[in-house]
Order: sequence, then structure tokens, then C-alpha cells
Amino acid sequence: MLLATDLDGTFLAGDPDNRQRLYQLISAHPEIKLVFVTGRGLEVVLPILSDPTVPVPDYIICDVGATVVDGHTRQAVLPLQTEIESRWPGERAVADAMARFDALERQEVPQQRRCSYFCGADAVSDEIRRIADQLGCDVLYSADMYLDILPRGVNKGSTLHGLVAHLGVHPDEVLVAGDTLNDLSMYEAGFKGVCVGESEPALLDATRDRARVLHSRHTGCGGILEAIGHFGFLGPHGVDAELREIEAKGRSDLVMVYHRLPYEEAFEDGRLVRRRPTSPNGIIPTLLGFFGDGRRGAWVAWSIHDPKKAIPFETHTDVDRERFPNLVAARVALTKNDVDVFYKRFSKEAFWPTLHTFWERAVFRDEDWAVFLKVNRLFAERTAAEAADGAVVWLHDYNLWMVPAFLRELRPDLKIAFFHHTYFPSADVFNVLPWRREIVGSLLQCDYVGFHIPRQAENFVDVARGVAPLKVLEMKSCAPRYLTYGCAVGLEEVTTAIEVHGRRIGLGAHPVGLDVGRVQQVLNDPKTTERMAALRQELAGQRVILSVERLDYTKGTLEKLLAFEALLDAHPELQGKVSLLTVCVPAAREMTIYDELQTQIERAVGRINGRFSRVGWTPVQFFFRALPFEEVVAWYAMADVMWITPLRDGLNLVAKEYVAVQGLTEGRGVLVLSEFAGAAAELHGAVLTNPHDPADLRDKLYLGIAMNRAEAEARLRELFGVVQHNDIHRWGQDFLDSVAETIAAQAAVQDGAAALAEAG
Repeated sequence: MLLATDLDGTFLAGDPDNRQRLYQLISAHPEIKLVFVTGRGLEVVLPILSDPTVPVPDYIICDVGATVVDGHTRQAVLPLQTEIESRWPGERAVADAMARFDALERQEVPQQRRCSYFCGADAVSDEIRRIADQLGCDVLYSADMYLDILPRGVNKGSTLHGLVAHLGVHPDEVLVAGDTLNDLSMYEAGFKGVCVGESEPALLDATRDRARVLHSRHTGCGGILEAIGHFGFLGPHGVDAELREIEAKGRSDLVMVYHRLPYEEAFEDGRLVRRRPTSPNGIIPTLLGFFGDGRRGAWVAWSIHDPKKAIPFETHTDVDRERFPNLVAARVALTKNDVDVFYKRFSKEAFWPTLHTFWERAVFRDEDWAVFLKVNRLFAERTAAEAADGAVVWLHDYNLWMVPAFLRELRPDLKIAFFHHTYFPSADVFNVLPWRREIVGSLLQCDYVGFHIPRQAENFVDVARGVAPLKVLEMKSCAPRYLTYGCAVGLEEVTTAIEVHGRRIGLGAHPVGLDVGRVQQVLNDPKTTERMAALRQELAGQRVILSVERLDYTKGTLEKLLAFEALLDAHPELQGKVSLLTVCVPAAREMTIYDELQTQIERAVGRINGRFSRVGWTPVQFFFRALPFEEVVAWYAMADVMWITPLRDGLNLVAKEYVAVQGLTEGRGVLVLSEFAGAAAELHGAVLTNPHDPADLRDKLYLGIAMNRAEAEARLRELFGVVQHNDIHRWGQDFLDSVAETIAAQAAVQDGAAALAEAG
């Protein structure tokens, strides 16, 4: 079927539950073509399209029929638009001709190929009609206040009729819906129709004798649903049966949606085995901790499934029956190609560089976006099937940007929270993304969105302002927890609540913390003590500068090597006395975008060692491999300076790991940290450096090496206090507490509105 519907009073109106039911029905049936038919101009329709709960129309007929575009590309539908254009004498000719009528007040709204006015019914004179006729135009008056001068023969009905013929749709497969006399021409085109409840009396009178037009009892979307059933568009099963199938619900009170499973999978001797994760950052154990009290829950993540293999795919698996008896892993089956495109190629080639302000490196492919949408929809469908009524869904990071949009369509009852682990850039960078409206519109379907630091949250607000009308409800001071003017990512105030499309959305800063207890366990291991003793002997007489990062152009590895070379040139007295130990974890083999960077880094290391090496001393020790966390902890304990200089970073947990190890071993190591890392806003006591300034990068490293003991100890005490207090457990609990506060605030607003309505 093809549903052609007016917006105000019709498709955007009615009982909220009926609206959601209709939107779900359309989203679940790709064979339903949706056409918006509205008096609004296209520019005014665009904010509606940024709301993912509203299905994207296949076509838009706006300007009372004078504009017809593809709903996805916003491009004119030819030759229909060309024909309409040929009938229009031009805005200036019409406006000048109508200027003589004082009773007409021009509407100051975006409009094309029409001129619209406010006036009373008595102002619509024969003289106006005569002049319009001379211009080759028609006069349309509706709702006792709107006057439109349109190209002759152009109205909602005529343009819809032309579109239906253009698409080759049978007229009996078309349902039109409206509520004002402005919509009458659609019913006059001979289609089946519905005048939704509380329609304008003049429209009801004009359509009363039409056998193919239903006068619905229900308002807005409820009336459209009634008409779909009345005319039998969905066959013998009917609307209710279709919706019951769509609205099937699961049993989990908390659904964690993360790109990684809460266990590791590997094939051993042709068998799939599962074991506890070995990730050192503590996020997965912390998130699992929320299910430790027997809470019903699901963990949604992908798992690669090869249909060619005989191994059956398990959608649900246990995580740990003893520790988490009511937690299931709900696995999303993805092919290896899905993962390669969605995660290893598209996310890293399009989104990753843009988020980290390297947008000129980004590669945007529509075919990759299609895979991204497919994967996100699969995640949303699995999540919708797992969640209990009113459950909290906690989504993680940019790989799942579009899940809120799909999920809100499927399950409007859910409370959706999103944590953005990656840096979120300013509007001038983010807006480079071809799909920014869809992405931000999706995130605006969340009840709560969290970021690492205030600057990232405020960047999101600025981006959202360019997508939809936004009202700031609350702001809070960033001090004393965060630096304000002391670093590049500092901020004085941050927005903590906004209102978009009538919905309250909470925002917050939640820097991911460290599992300090896990670091202590590693330090307590006798093997770690042995490693530290061996390193102490091996590095005797050397000042050790340590760098640990992944291979990525955002991490500033090459810039760091050049600065170290400049340091040895500027301070020859350091030659033979300081060593830079660089651990650079390689990217996956499929990520070829880092090949050139790897070559440049290897050449720089070779050049520096070639220039400065002497017997018994190599200035740069470069480890191009991942080291076990236990081994890295020993390096942390031995390093005099930790040199972390990303050009842009969402947070950087390595900085906190170093501080924790130094604090727990009563060390006095110095953290030299890029002021463009998110952690810079939180870690009071770090020596901040600008990695984009080679001289500053060199000089701040020298400051770290030469710092006196008393200052180094004081700085470390301050740093360790921050890391110890704001640990990973506090991060998770603070986030969920903020979600709960937002939900309570939403409920208070709804209760207040209900009380006012009852009192009125």
C-alpha cells in the first residue's frame, strides 16, 4: 500500500501509543510506501526527518503540492517538479500583484512555488481570484485563515495523483489521510481515504457522501490505523495481529549493548571454547558487576557466524552460571564480511578519523553506511527482544550510533542510555559526516547520553543544535572536578539537560575510571616483583621515558619520536642518560590504513638510533607488539616519565594505569600528558603539553625529566587521589545513577502535565 498523509493534526497527532503503533507498523513493513503531503515548506519538514521515531517518508509533497521530492535524497521528482515549475509565474510577480490587498498578511515561512497569506474569509474577494487567474494561478483558502496562491491545477491531490501514476501504483492501493479542508483535493483524486477524528467540519461536510472515505472516531495516527483495518490493507490478519507480533517483549531489566562479548571466544581443535576476558581496562568486569545481585539481564554483542560451517549458531549462551545466574549473552550473528566492513573498515576509515578531528583522512562510502545500518538494526532487534517492559538499555560507543533510532521505533517503552567512549568533536568537524542528521537524530532518542568530559558533552549540544530545535534546561559548573581554563579541552560550564521535540534528555560527563584493585593484584604477584627487579638492574643509571599506545595517527607516535630527537639535539648532556621505551600495539591486519604510518615510525626510530646510539646505550627501544598487562605494569613501575601525547583522545586509560602503579608503589614518576586527551581535564597534577607544537612537546618532556623530587611527589599524590577516588566502579554507578535521575525528572514533568490537564 501507499499511505499519503498530512502531518499536523494527522500523522504527527493522536494518542502517543497509537502514534508509536503506526510508526512501528510502517517500519516493520518495507512494502508500505509513505508519502508526506503537507502545506509546510521543505525546509520546515527537515527537523521532523531528524526525529528517528518518525518513519522516513519515501516521498514528500509539500508547499500544498507545489514541491515533490524523494524523501531520502531530497531531490526533486522529475518530470513532475519540472511541470509544476513551468506553471509558476514566479514569487515576485505574485507578491507584487497581491501587495495591493491590505487584508492579506504574508506568511514568513519557507515556501517554494507558492505565496501564502493570513486573512479572514471575507478578505478572499473576487478581485483576488481575478488577479490570480490572470497570473495563471489558483486560490486555495483553508482553516478560516490560510490563503495560498498556487500554480494553476496544482494542489495536494493533483501532485499526489501524478506521483502515484509516476510510481505505477494502483489507485486502490492508496490510502490518503488528512484533517483540514486543505486536504480535500486528495480525496477528490479518487483514492481511499480517512478523515481522522476531530477533522475540520468543512472537510467532513465535503467528504460526507464519498463511499471510499472513512470518518474515523480516533484522532491522528489512531484514525489512520482504523482506516488500514477498515479497508483491509494488511489482509485477513489485521492490524492488531501485526502489532502483537512486533511488540513481543523479553524479560531483562537491564540490557548491556557492547561491541564485545563478556567472554572471549576461540576455536581449539575445531571446537568453540569460551573463557573469561583478559582485557586489562576493567570495563567488562565492571559492567558485569551490575548483574552480580541476581538481576535479570542480557548482554548484547556480536559473534561471527559462518553459515557454511556445520556449527549451529547459539543466540543465547550463559555468561557465568555461578556468579551471574540470571544473565544471558544475546549474540548477534554477523558474517566476517559484516564485521570487516562495519567495524574494521567503515568505523575506522569514516567515523574514527572524523571523531578525532582528522576528517580529511575520512573515507565515506554509501555501501558501507548501508552495512552499518544493517548491523545496527540487528543489534536493535536483538535488544528489543531481550528487554522487559520499561527496562534500561545501556548502549556503548559510536559503532552503535543508530541503535537508539531503531530501538525507539521497536520499543518506545524502554529507557535508553548511551555512553560515548570515543572523543566527540565540535560541530564544524562532526558536520562533515554525510549522515550527521541521522546519527544525531538517533542519539536524541536516548533518555541519557554520557561522555568522558564536559567539553565532549557540550560539543554534542552544539552539533544537535544544527539538527533540531533544542532548548537547554540545565547547566552545571565544571569546577572543581575538571580543569576549566587550564587545558585545551577545559570548559567552565556544561549542559546537563536539554529538551528536543518535547522530550527531556539528560547529558553528563563520566570519565571512565580504572580498576585499581586489579592493578594491585598484579603488583602483588611475585612474578611482577621479579620483572621489576630485572628491569631495575637492566636500566641502572638510566632515566626511563615510557610510551604505550596503539598504532594510530591520533596517538601522535611519530610526532613524539621527532620531539625526542629534538630533545637529544638541544640537550646533548642527556645522551647516554635517557632512554625512550615505546610500546606500539599494531592494528589488525585488515586495517591497511596504518601501513604508511608504521613505515614512517620505523624509519624515524632507525634514524634516531643511527644518529645517537653508542656502545651500551640505545636511545629508542621500540616494541611493535602487544605486551601482556602484567609486563606493562612492571614497566609502569620503572618509568621516571610517562609520555602520553595523543593529538586527540577521548580519554586515555594508560595515563591512569601509570598513575595507579606509581601511587601504589609509592613512586614519584611524572606524567607528561597531551592537553588534547580527555584525561587532561580530570587529572590535576599532570604536566600538560601541546602535541601539535614540536617545541612545547620537547620542552615539557625536558621539564618532566628535570623535575625536582618534591614537586614530582606532590603532583603524583594529587594524580593518585583522583584515580583512586574516581575508579571504574564509581564511573559505572555514577552513570546509572544519572540515568535514574533523568528518568525521574521525565516522570515528574509528565505527572505535572497530567495534573494541569486534569485541573483544566
